[in-house]
Amino acid sequence: MTTAIQTPAQKRRLPAQVARLVRAAARDDRAAWNLLVEEFGGMVWAIARAHRLSDADAADVSQSTWLILLEHLDSIHEPERVGAWLATTARRECLRVLRAARRCVLSGDELVEAAANDPELEALLAAERDRVLWRCFVRLRPSDQALLRLLVAGPRPAYEEISAALDMPIGSIGPTRARALERLRRELEREGQLFLMTD
Repeated sequence: MTTAIQTPAQKRRLPAQVARLVRAAARDDRAAWNLLVEEFGGMVWAIARAHRLSDADAADVSQSTWLILLEHLDSIHEPERVGAWLATTARRECLRVLRAARRCVLSGDELVEAAANDPELEALLAAERDRVLWRCFVRLRPSDQALLRLLVAGPRPAYEEISAALDMPIGSIGPTRARALERLRRELEREGQLFLMTD
């Protein structure tokens, strides 16, 4: 299963807007529900993938997370914080799936490498760059991978949501991100690649 990729330029809704959507969705407003899924769907998917679940398991986690929200819509006490609620629920669902499957979280992951169908040099170079980047990415610690996956989810989750998803203090997200990016830079240097990476 694939999800629509949203660009980081897309802006998050304000907490008051999110709260209105939650209350409207609780009154069976389908449009409000769809906007909630649009707002937080990328984050839920990124949390599932950050736990290194297969596409099928990630899809199951995503679906169960949204079903749990649907069941609890009218009992959410702080609707403006539904993003953090979803992040926590998605993380718990991931752990439930991992326990049920009795799997270990491995240090490597099967990644779909970009296919170079276009014979032009630019496309070939871009595909090779992506392969090298992913090869370096999977050498990072699982915790670094999980954080970086969430930080590129679109629209980018709020730190409160990342904190809930990874069970990490909000104050340590920025420094941990900087260290993870530095480790990724070092891996890329070992590969002899130079990428412009911004924090």
